[in-house]
Amino acid sequence: MSQPVPETDIRDFLRTRRARLTPEQAGLAPYPGARRVPGLRREEVAQLAGVSVDYYVRLERGRTTAVSAAVLNAVAHALQLDDTERDHLFALADPTGQETDTTTAQRARPGLLRVLENVTDVPALLLGHRLDVLAVNHLARALYDDFEGLPAGERNMARYLFLAPQARDLYVDWHETARENVGMLRLYASHHPRDPRLAQLAGELSAGDGDFRRWWSEHDVYQPKYGSKRYRHPFAGDLTLGFEAFTPIGEPDQTLGLYTVEPGSPSENALRMLAADGTAGSTRTDGTRP
Repeated sequence: MSQPVPETDIRDFLRTRRARLTPEQAGLAPYPGARRVPGLRREEVAQLAGVSVDYYVRLERGRTTAVSAAVLNAVAHALQLDDTERDHLFALADPTGQETDTTTAQRARPGLLRVLENVTDVPALLLGHRLDVLAVNHLARALYDDFEGLPAGERNMARYLFLAPQARDLYVDWHETARENVGMLRLYASHHPRDPRLAQLAGELSAGDGDFRRWWSEHDVYQPKYGSKRYRHPFAGDLTLGFEAFTPIGEPDQTLGLYTVEPGSPSENALRMLAADGTAGSTRTDGTRP
């Protein structure tokens, strides 16, 4: 699967945002007669954004040279984009503005590795480009999988979610979590539109899983912040864990995920079982990913 050109990405993103919004939701009068397209028409988006139809059509076709921030903000407002979607639109409109080198090896710096080693009571992990797993502590290894035992090119959270059969059993709300991970990959793609490894990963997952293929085509984006996840672990049983996601200063393409557990809860007891289980083993990967 070849990497989509940026023009295709912005076209498909704006088209799917238009399709989900009805004229009534946008505050427009109902369109008389039958509508030939789902959601808003291009003319209606242009009207709401205060730009000419021709200007909006050029934008949707990927002709973003010299497009102003004011116009992008107006389009984002017209389409009722949230903050994550707005940032995604800006990145798609300027595909070279924030792109960084993705060919050199990613490395988890020693301080972040020590953070993971020092977190002993809850799972913790560090993700990098394309949701590559850079490092895990012993409880994350016990909860998810032996990422360290996989070949370097296969240590990836999206690959695990869609291609590892046990992942669908582990996550009680697998569809929600898996779809969020697709959104994270889409968000990453807008900042790294020419990453050949992302194209390879998306192609592999699209060929191997129909859910991924469908969600990838919907162009939704997701930025992890905080929340909770429910698990059904084959050894420890049912767990409900909170999570907090951080971007380490100096590492804009990495995400540090720290989990939380309610004191005295069955989930805390389950984590203690995992910590004591001999399968927990090693505490981290080698800290380097391509």
